[in-house]
Amino acid sequence: MHVIESGNVAAAIGVKLARARVIAAYPITPQTPLTEKLSELVDSDEMDAEYIPVESEHSALAVCIAASSAGSRTFTATSANGLLYMNEQIHWAAGARLPIVMCVANRGIGAPWTVWNDHQDSISQRDTGWIQLYACDHQQIIDTVIQAYYIAETVSIPIMVCYDGYLLSHTYMPFEIPDTADADTFLPPFSPDYALSPDNPANLNTVTLPELRPDIRGNTAPAYMEIRYCLHDDMRKTIDVVKKADTEYKKIFGRGGSPLVETYRCDNADYIAVCLGSLSYQLRDVIDILRDEGMRIGVMGIRLYRPFPDEAIVEMLSKTKVVTVFEKALSYGYQGPLFSDIKSALYHLKEKPLIQNYILGLGGREIKTSDLLSALKKTCVYSPESDDTPGWIGLKVQEIEDDR
Repeated sequence: MHVIESGNVAAAIGVKLARARVIAAYPITPQTPLTEKLSELVDSDEMDAEYIPVESEHSALAVCIAASSAGSRTFTATSANGLLYMNEQIHWAAGARLPIVMCVANRGIGAPWTVWNDHQDSISQRDTGWIQLYACDHQQIIDTVIQAYYIAETVSIPIMVCYDGYLLSHTYMPFEIPDTADADTFLPPFSPDYALSPDNPANLNTVTLPELRPDIRGNTAPAYMEIRYCLHDDMRKTIDVVKKADTEYKKIFGRGGSPLVETYRCDNADYIAVCLGSLSYQLRDVIDILRDEGMRIGVMGIRLYRPFPDEAIVEMLSKTKVVTVFEKALSYGYQGPLFSDIKSALYHLKEKPLIQNYILGLGGREIKTSDLLSALKKTCVYSPESDDTPGWIGLKVQEIEDDR
């Protein structure tokens, strides 16, 4: 069935089709309509789930941690400072290896306050041990939410499904709702290896000593460092699980094929623009203009950001002349975080493309197609080695200097 709805509704329907059993909800713009829609679905008996309104984002994730530990499929959502308020529990969920799925409707972080879109919130949590998937449109939102449960429950690692606030969360687009029976075929009921129960009490995640030691049964138990190694190792193996999930999903629904990176007109491209989220679709208009002018250029959107799909990125970018990274986040005092990751992935190549970085769209600053066009034209004729200083699109430098 095809509908025209908002990105938040697409996410909510995805959660319904995944048959999540516990929903923890706390409102924050721009994700609030997502949890409101879930409350409607639960209240109307269209969804068999426990809907738990809580007093803070910290509590929302605490509820998911408890419910997931007891064997329930869980969900919550947040944005911006709400995501930061969860930070302690975000680390806990990853260390406890709980397959929680959380949508992040990306929004800039205060102070100063902004309710508009950039990626600083989820990017700031990239090293917490959560898998991060980025959606570019409404169809990808609903499909990615369903696939996220498959992936999370396979590797026992929580997942953030990230999509642009307002640009996707509140806009209306057509998308197809998967058939319920087909969704059940793809995603069977959650069956954890262990779940807390009054009939089978246990202590979970107690204080761990620095060194290996025998447990109460005399078996060697992992220490803190071994536990962290296993999380890292399983994160790396998740790349193959993401590809498998995409393959299985495509067999049933006919959609997919780009689980790690999504490319547009990158065949034979000398120049490739790289970014996260809906910006990669906006850039397609720019790419078409430049192709019409004779420039061999394409765009690559990163769908899986953590674990970082370095091999897929190297395969796509290694033969290009220039890579231009556009991103709505900044590692203050250095450069864009995606830019750093891509440079690191390309480091071992003997012949590397020139790589340039642009920061744009922070706090919802308008990203004009004309500015993207100008930046790419400038970058693609640039020949000296990069000084790693990021360019800024949409920044009114003269106005800032005048104010000073």
